[in-house]
Amino acid sequence: MVRMSNPGDGMQSLAYGVTSSRPGGIHRAHRGPVTDDFRAKETAGEGAWSGAGGRWILWPLRAVLWAALLVIAVRGVMAVVAGDASRAASGPSPSASSQFPVTLAEAYALDFGQAYLNFDPATQAQREQALAAFVPQSLATADPDFGWNGSGQARLESEHVAGISVQDARHAVVSLLATVSGQRMELGVPVYAAEGGMVVSGVPAWLGAPRAITPPPPAAASSDPVAQSELMNQLPAFFQAYAGGGGPSLNRFLAPGVSLTGLGGGVAFDSIAGLVVPRGGSSRDITVTVVWQVLNQGNPTTAKLAMSYRVSVVDLQSGKWYVKGISASSEAVGGQ
Repeated sequence: MVRMSNPGDGMQSLAYGVTSSRPGGIHRAHRGPVTDDFRAKETAGEGAWSGAGGRWILWPLRAVLWAALLVIAVRGVMAVVAGDASRAASGPSPSASSQFPVTLAEAYALDFGQAYLNFDPATQAQREQALAAFVPQSLATADPDFGWNGSGQARLESEHVAGISVQDARHAVVSLLATVSGQRMELGVPVYAAEGGMVVSGVPAWLGAPRAITPPPPAAASSDPVAQSELMNQLPAFFQAYAGGGGPSLNRFLAPGVSLTGLGGGVAFDSIAGLVVPRGGSSRDITVTVVWQVLNQGNPTTAKLAMSYRVSVVDLQSGKWYVKGISASSEAVGGQ
């Protein structure tokens, strides 16, 4: 290795081309002999090794980009959560029909029916006065009898709400099922409601009552003669206790944990007219037709009524049945 000393250029190695512009400072390395061409490029600033000098700028840019994406994602999630919370707090907006005062309108129509479905020339003035409390003043003035011609008679015997058809938040038609002078009919009463008040907004419509139909015969059940015989011996005592009202005399027939309220002495047990016991396991749903003797203030009368019950029973002691529940039966009344 040949070294030459130049006080102005510092120390230079011809073997490795290491130059230093100042003592102790390594500027760059060039493997191979130092030529005039290399010195010319170095003087012009060419041939310098950049290494990864441009890459360090990419990392801060990537960090800024990821931070921006993260902010956008977080804000989007927060907006969705805030929107859901707002909707949950406000709740679903009620429909117009749900704002109509259904119960009040039904009661109002029942009161109106009392005045409207009773008419008699002898009490015409009283009827007109009663109707005026339910209808708009304009209708009461134009037609005080609200469609009646002032002749003939009608007597309301019974009426019940059959249903209501709500059209919007202000309008509905209440259907009344009524019996007038022995004839069953349905009356459609238009009702208008607003600001806590209501009025019969038009003349009612007389509609046909539900017609009588014949249900299909019940499916034939395979009866269990053994269980039927056991229950026929045990049920009379149960129904005697059930007619009396309850207490220990009734509880001894009930399955553990079951509680029933009896009839309170309004009737007395007479007999069992029919019993159907389907085959099955230890639990059965049976149909029982019971004949009750009607009492008048505790005294027996000649009136008797046959009624059909659905009774749930369970066998807990090899033929000893206990009652789990009792309700009306959908089966036709009659012995089988």
